[in-house]
Amino acid sequence: MYYIVEHKYLDEVLSVIQLFYFGEKIIQVEQILNDDIVIKSSIQENMSICKIYKDKKEIVCCKNSLENMQEDGFSNEKKRIIKLTVFEAIQKIRPLNMPWGILTGVRPTKKINEMLEQGFSKEDIKRLLKEKYLATDEKIDLAIDISKIEKNILKNNNKNKISVYLGIPFCPTRCIYCSFTSFNLSQYTKKVDLYLDCIEKEILSMKDYVNSHQIESIYIGGGTPSSLTETQFYRFLKMIDDNFNNPLVEYTIEAGRADTITREKLKTMKDFNATRISINPQTMNDKTLKLIGRNHLEKDFLNAFYMAREEGHNNINTDIILGLTDETSKEVIYTMDKLYKLNPESLTVHTLALKRASRLNENIESFNPSSFYEMEKMINITKDYAKKMNMYPYYMYRQKNMIGNFENVGYCKDGLECFYNIQIMEEKQTIISFGAGATSKFYFEENNLIKRAFNVKSVDEYINRIDEMIQRKREIIGGKI
Repeated sequence: MYYIVEHKYLDEVLSVIQLFYFGEKIIQVEQILNDDIVIKSSIQENMSICKIYKDKKEIVCCKNSLENMQEDGFSNEKKRIIKLTVFEAIQKIRPLNMPWGILTGVRPTKKINEMLEQGFSKEDIKRLLKEKYLATDEKIDLAIDISKIEKNILKNNNKNKISVYLGIPFCPTRCIYCSFTSFNLSQYTKKVDLYLDCIEKEILSMKDYVNSHQIESIYIGGGTPSSLTETQFYRFLKMIDDNFNNPLVEYTIEAGRADTITREKLKTMKDFNATRISINPQTMNDKTLKLIGRNHLEKDFLNAFYMAREEGHNNINTDIILGLTDETSKEVIYTMDKLYKLNPESLTVHTLALKRASRLNENIESFNPSSFYEMEKMINITKDYAKKMNMYPYYMYRQKNMIGNFENVGYCKDGLECFYNIQIMEEKQTIISFGAGATSKFYFEENNLIKRAFNVKSVDEYINRIDEMIQRKREIIGGKI
């Protein structure tokens, strides 16, 4: 389908169109075409107008006034009205009940917590999200419930507490849905040790600053950290142990893919006091695992999980993705039944998102992601299983181009929330990050300001420009930026 935008709010219009046309080609044009659907958004005489044409004939026209706009504290009112107009128009030809309405932001709970701090009541927020943003009661309740849990953790933040993130950007293979900073290990084998040299240099440059604070959490992500050899993995964890104080609350390592996990690596994680690890199947269906580019099967994941238990890991998270190629409710029930029997301490449920840098996006015609209605069923299945596993939702975030405009939700057993996950979403704490593609966020509480220091994504560029990455952090710490 095609669209025309005759104002500067192109991103807002496109974000709504993508809700209804997931996985389809959406092309911007300058004039009405002879065939197919064309959606046109314009502003005329203080009116937001959206017209839809088919074969050059107007079939829908929706209008909303832009006069006497009153800001509601949740988003820019003009942008909201433009999105609402496009949403209402498309619903006339594609009547899908979008659970989050016109909300397309990544961090709904962050905004809710900020509004609560400003004096809005829960009833005010609920009415606002339902009436002005068209969110359903179920999703509003989910967001408010999670915001309560997050608020209980965030209340203990102070200027002296920070968290630390370290990234290993290598994977055995690249999954079709992935857009994270991740590089095929086979192509970088000879550069891994040099990469570790550089991340060690970055750690040493920030060591004094980090240790002058209380470290609430350390989080090692990727990529796949356990894709390192056993010797490299030991070296990496030892450099962290040698240079940083022990975290107050948690030390999480994304062990990640079962095909990279060995008993020796699990012992190393335990020896260096990791308190929480992730072992992520994404699905327990072997057919899907092959299709998405994972180099392991269900039995490999089960072996890795049991081995982790044998080595004393008593706080294990598992990630799954809903909406993978050719999967239906049947496959999700199979996956959740297996995880139910394993009884992990936490579960993170992702909704498939069409990410710009992923192979899935590049070859969307070759894949068959789940439908909107099937996705809704699958989300309810995972929610019911999480409840059976004595877990509750504790954090949530959303992404652009998700099937059905749903969400990613982290569930956990009582008292086992991942603090880092909450802090990275709520952005109320400084997080110092190390490695290629990592972003440090310096939070200034007095004016609720975040300053970011970005590390380049390319491994080669990171190695060549490591001094520049270090200087970026130092300039923020020194007040130059």
